[in-house]
Amino acid sequence: MSRRQAVKWGALGTVGLAAAGTACVQRGRPPAAGDTLKGGLAPGHGSHDDMMAVGELRRGSFDPTAFLTHFDYGRVSTLPSGQTLREYDIEATEFELEVAPGVFFPAWGYNGQVPGPTIRCTEGDRLRVHFTNSGTHPHTIHFHGFHPANMDGAFEVVAPGGSYTYEFDAAPFGLHLYHCHTVPLKRHIHKGLYGAFIIDPKEGRLPARELVMVMNAFDTNFDGENEIYAVNSVAFHYQKHPIELRLGEPVRAYVVNLTEFDPINSFHLHGNFYRLYRTGTNLTQHEFTDNVMLCQGERAILEFSYNHEGPFLFHAHQSEFAELGWMAMFVVRGPALG
Repeated sequence: MSRRQAVKWGALGTVGLAAAGTACVQRGRPPAAGDTLKGGLAPGHGSHDDMMAVGELRRGSFDPTAFLTHFDYGRVSTLPSGQTLREYDIEATEFELEVAPGVFFPAWGYNGQVPGPTIRCTEGDRLRVHFTNSGTHPHTIHFHGFHPANMDGAFEVVAPGGSYTYEFDAAPFGLHLYHCHTVPLKRHIHKGLYGAFIIDPKEGRLPARELVMVMNAFDTNFDGENEIYAVNSVAFHYQKHPIELRLGEPVRAYVVNLTEFDPINSFHLHGNFYRLYRTGTNLTQHEFTDNVMLCQGERAILEFSYNHEGPFLFHAHQSEFAELGWMAMFVVRGPALG
């Protein structure tokens, strides 16, 4: 029975097949006296609060909450010309990634994490990326954006134990990505060799609470179909550990789709609409919506704020993806004091 058939027929519960069995989720139960859930809601059969992985990640596992707001600006210096130079050290490694409590995926990643570090700079900066391949397969880094042909990461394949330095000027401004471009492409991307790449406009963007969200998925039994879906790699993480926002607080989400095997992924926001800036390369032109469909490699900057307090879901609008881990929650509270 395939994973999709099992989900369709309701045989697996919420998360689905994992590498060595079924990853458990909390199931509905009758509410007990004094029970409350997020936002003061009582639990019960069919509640979205049931959609949550059981248990906790082992200590030292990748932390999606910390990843949300961590940006790597590199080591900064100034060239004789006055141009800002940013230097980064990126290493391809192999490791076990915990994608749900007790469910481990044999990942390839940049700097020991999936997604790789969020590289951030300003348009016109000179970037110098020192890449080392510490894995057992050939790898590269392909940056989206403008750069010379020998900095593209498609042909200058780096053998295990080798290194290469990418150097180019950051352009155009917007939300981009980077990933391995070694064949077979679907294997290198699916295993986790990717990350977000943000080039800020020289004039900057309006102040906001900024969050990086990389939509991804994992084929834990290697049948060419994903069993786990997530934002930032861990199924149901932001459902179990909601992101706190403040009433009226400007929010800017950098959303990148790097899901392999499925042609599209999506981002739906409950109780609200967002201004959708596709690729983030225009500061004024946007759509106003609550749902966007993105193919692999597509990305968008979403800007919004909440006018109401309480818990609000955000998730993939492919129900199967949501039930297999791509379900998350904002909790909006009153405005910050002062």
